[in-house]
Amino acid sequence: MALLRIGGKTVEAAIGTTYEEVIAPFQEQNKGWISLVTENGKIMELSKTVTGDADIEFILLSDVIGHKTYERTATMIFMKALADVIGDPVKALAKVEFVIGDGTYISVKGDYKADDSMIAAVGKRMREITDANLPITKKSYPIDKAVELFRSQGMEDKVELFRYRQSSSVNVYSIDGYHDYFYGYMFPSTGYVKYYEVLPYENGFLLLLPDRKEPEKLRTFEPRAKLFAALKRTTDWSLQMNVETVGDLNNQICAGNMEEIILVQESLQERRIGEIATEIAAREGVKFVMIAGPSSSGKTSFSHRLSIQLKTHGLKPHPIALDNYFVDRSITPRDANGDYDFECLEAIDVEQFNKDMLKLLAGEEVEMPTYNFKTGVREYKGNTLKLEPDDILVIEGIHGLNPKMSYALPEESKYKIFISALTTINIDGHNRIPTTDGRLLRRMVRDYRTRGASAKRTIQMWPNVRKGEEENIFPFQEEADVMFNSVLIYELAALKQYAEPILYSINKDEPEYYEAKRLLKFLGYFLSIPTDFLPNNSIAREFVGGSCFPV
Repeated sequence: MALLRIGGKTVEAAIGTTYEEVIAPFQEQNKGWISLVTENGKIMELSKTVTGDADIEFILLSDVIGHKTYERTATMIFMKALADVIGDPVKALAKVEFVIGDGTYISVKGDYKADDSMIAAVGKRMREITDANLPITKKSYPIDKAVELFRSQGMEDKVELFRYRQSSSVNVYSIDGYHDYFYGYMFPSTGYVKYYEVLPYENGFLLLLPDRKEPEKLRTFEPRAKLFAALKRTTDWSLQMNVETVGDLNNQICAGNMEEIILVQESLQERRIGEIATEIAAREGVKFVMIAGPSSSGKTSFSHRLSIQLKTHGLKPHPIALDNYFVDRSITPRDANGDYDFECLEAIDVEQFNKDMLKLLAGEEVEMPTYNFKTGVREYKGNTLKLEPDDILVIEGIHGLNPKMSYALPEESKYKIFISALTTINIDGHNRIPTTDGRLLRRMVRDYRTRGASAKRTIQMWPNVRKGEEENIFPFQEEADVMFNSVLIYELAALKQYAEPILYSINKDEPEYYEAKRLLKFLGYFLSIPTDFLPNNSIAREFVGGSCFPV
């Protein structure tokens, strides 16, 4: 017998008992949300068995790791249901593309159409699978056997991925004869996935899942046309370059094609920035280009590149950072923990900003402020600005799209841009890379280089950063005139060499270790590339260094 210490209690369990059995008495008091456990600090799937005395803690559906487990398991059940409906996994190929709100968009890759009857059939089959509570088993396969297995199912993306795997084996998950590979943890059976819906969306499927904050509730799906269009454009670029997955990218690296891939990707982005500048120049009366986006989206580099393109149309852009309108630190609002809340709208002197912008719009000369981040005081140093007929302001800040930020300015005088780093390259067809992972790695590399901030510190503060984005940025993204995706198809291979050493510096006994380990495992799929031949105006330069812009 083993002694397990759970929540201040000691529980006896026979060696070989699954953790699913061990935690069964605790599921009711935790609303059935227990997704995983930690055994002496190590994350364990519920299918794992007790091997000895241990300290046990729960990971719930409302935790990030628990919610990802739900999403991953639901995706596998979807793929199993699709294969069953089609009758042949080779003909039932589909690709998990990206997340739109609470829904995962899955495109059609095989010889079928995602019409109403197909969508209804897949949803019905999913419900049959989850109601049956079928076991989800995990088995370690030698790499060559795994390649043979997935090739027989038409999953060539996984075959390419495993070409670059350093270990000699791979874990394969199975549901009733259907086999798949997933990056991360899974539930022990299909019955854990209770809440979902399969909907039609843009010639494909939408797998609607609960938000982790309300894991027992499906919210009404809200289509986000502009977000989808931005993601679709970047996906089309990936197809154009024959780089849809990490395996494809690694193949291009090994073939010596990366210099061309980088130049093509940068040219595609530059063309898009040029198109946006053309739209701005053609719209009569625009004086304020409002740019907003989440952390590490590349706002600064984008604003400089856009300014250059605006100059080609005879305009004279002037950059303005909303950060210069911060209120003095002595009156900055604080959050629930008593820390300064620099990301709330009240941290900005909105009234003064609007007064200054209206004066500029009226042709008056205005002395522009500069915020001193060391003293926490807004300063005036004689820097004046007056708008001439060809002048245009390029305003950048997290509240740029919030109507309250520019309440006094005429709508026709504003052109609004939302910029984000929306990752579209996937590990393989069924394993997407979360957009937040790419931005977290960008910020980690940049902050270590420019501020000496450790990877531990960046991971530590990331939840608060995300919270601020959810409250102050994302609610306004569809109000933009245009969205720009700053992701570069090659960037994770470039960031790898900078991110890995600082992630390895996080010790096993530190709370941030799990996240560091997850990111290291994720980066392990990529081959690394040097950054020597990145263009000096690349958005990637904002993070790895060497930019020609003051970033």
